[in-house]
Amino acid sequence: MKLKLDENLGRRGVELFLQTGHDVATVSEQGLCGTTDNLLIDICRAERRCLVTLDLDFSNPLIFNPSDYAGIAVLRLPPTPSMKDILDTVRTLISGLAQEAIEGKLWIIKRGRIRIYQPE
Repeated sequence: MKLKLDENLGRRGVELFLQTGHDVATVSEQGLCGTTDNLLIDICRAERRCLVTLDLDFSNPLIFNPSDYAGIAVLRLPPTPSMKDILDTVRTLISGLAQEAIEGKLWIIKRGRIRIYQPE
C-alpha cells in the first residue's frame, strides 16, 4: 500500500509501515510541511497514496469525500499520547490494511479499533 504520513506524525511509525511492506512517503521528507489540507489531499490523490494523519479536519467526509481518494486514515490518540499509544495505533492500522482495502474509504483508528465511515 502506498501511504503518505502527515507532518503531525513525523517519523513515528515509519519503520513499522516499512517492515510490513508498505511504500511510505512523509510530508516532511517531501518538503510539504505547512501545506494546506486541500493541496495535501490533492497531492495524495495524484500520487495514489492513502493519507495517514492526526488532523481531524480530514475526518469530515463532507469536505474530503473518501471515495475521491486512495484512502484517508485518521489516527485518534489520547490527549497526551505516549510513544506506545502512537505505535499501538499504527499497528492497529497496519492490521486493518492487511485485512481490507482502504481505497475510497475513511477510517478512524484508535488503538485496537477501526471505525469505517459508511456513507448513507
